[in-house]
Amino acid sequence: MKIIGSAIRAGNIVEVDGRVYQVVKHNIVQPGKGGAFNQIDLRDIKTGTKTNMKFRSDETAELLRVDEKELQYLYHEGDQYTFMDQESYEQVTINRDMIGDPADFLVDNMMVTMDFLEGGGPVAVHLPSTSVRTVVEADAVVKGQTASSSYKPAVLDNGVRVMVPPFIGAGTRIVVKIEEREYVERAKD
Repeated sequence: MKIIGSAIRAGNIVEVDGRVYQVVKHNIVQPGKGGAFNQIDLRDIKTGTKTNMKFRSDETAELLRVDEKELQYLYHEGDQYTFMDQESYEQVTINRDMIGDPADFLVDNMMVTMDFLEGGGPVAVHLPSTSVRTVVEADAVVKGQTASSSYKPAVLDNGVRVMVPPFIGAGTRIVVKIEEREYVERAKD
């Protein structure tokens, strides 16, 4: 199915010049002179290389159909991550590049959504939007800072660094936005 350049969004799987790409990010740019265009960051499905393209509203790309499946994360060996289909018990192994930085937040038995090309293999993995993690290291509060605008660095149990409010200390469980790696709130458990 053809899609106009201005309608391409993050998460779409498109075919351009015979190559299949996942849209990582898009930004509609309206320069002072000339027509608006859609600035798109793409990741090649086969090679994992990233590229940047511009699409004007009169240009088109082929939007590919994908099937979504719920899979359970099992384990990883090096850069290979293994998931299992809960219905067929079929296992799917993919490279870390397909998941990207959110792979740091994968925990055993986590349910994820995986996109499969129609009649083909996996092309994208979507983790839940948030994760509950434990703070293992947090800097001390600096006196004189106001609680409303100051944040301090902290290290989570998976090694990821995030900025947290001054009242968060080591051992505190917090909710983190996976994609942005941002503190949301203290965990309610």
